Amino acid sequence: MLKRVEVFKDGKFNDLAMARLLVHDSPYFRVLNFNFKAGQELPIHSHDTDGQLSIVVLEGKGLFLGKDGQTLPAGTGDVLISDISEPHGVRAETDMRVLVTIAPPL
Repeated sequence: MLKRVEVFKDGKFNDLAMARLLVHDSPYFRVLNFNFKAGQELPIHSHDTDGQLSIVVLEGKGLFLGKDGQTLPAGTGDVLISDISEPHGVRAETDMRVLVTIAPPL
């Protein structure tokens, strides 16, 4: 069965904190849409499990955050892929929409 989710319509922004929309959840993978206003961030964190994640920038620009102060600039169309156990985070420089896929889901 095909499923359609309109993240630009359903995924909202919140002036106080990063907004989150669960796009899909299954035993195989989870897809989340995070929307950040400029200056908001998802702090560096990691998960004590095996698996991988991808972060796709749908709109805007910011920084991917990593361990030891590592940063990678990110803009529309960029993709970050890492092990879920590796420290990761996001800081928005402009309003920013990202799509995160986690496999297997946490």
